Parts: sequence; structure tokens; C-alpha cells
Amino acid sequence: MKFIDENKISEELVNSFNEEMTFELAKRLEDDNYITPFDGLKDWHLLRALAINRPELTADYIHLLDQEPFDEN
Repeated sequence: MKFIDENKISEELVNSFNEEMTFELAKRLEDDNYITPFDGLKDWHLLRALAINRPELTADYIHLLDQEPFDEN
């Protein structure tokens, strides 16, 4: 994947995604078989960037981003 640096996702990367690439990203997240938790987090942030900037690609995978509300008290 083309990251500008370790913490930023490039606009070029987001714009380069198509339906097949988005499916593969979602499949990796669903399988949750990452070497480190940080690898999964990078994919999660990429899916989130796609959901914000290319929502037409992520409509079927939004459940992977939904977070249950919780009470910190």
C-alpha cells in the first residue's frame, strides 16, 4: 500500500481504490489475521478514509467501522 508515511494515507491511494480493492481490504479486516494489531489498525484507518471520501465503495462494509457506544464512567 502506498502510504505517504507510516501515519498518513495519501489522497492518491484513496482515489486509486476500486470495488475489488475495497472488497479485499474488507475481507482482510473481517478475517482479522494480522501479524500485529498495528497492521489491522492501518487497514481500519484506510477503510475509514474510503468511507469518508469514497462512500460508494464502502456501503457494504460500514459494519466494520461501526463502534458500539460505551460509558466510560
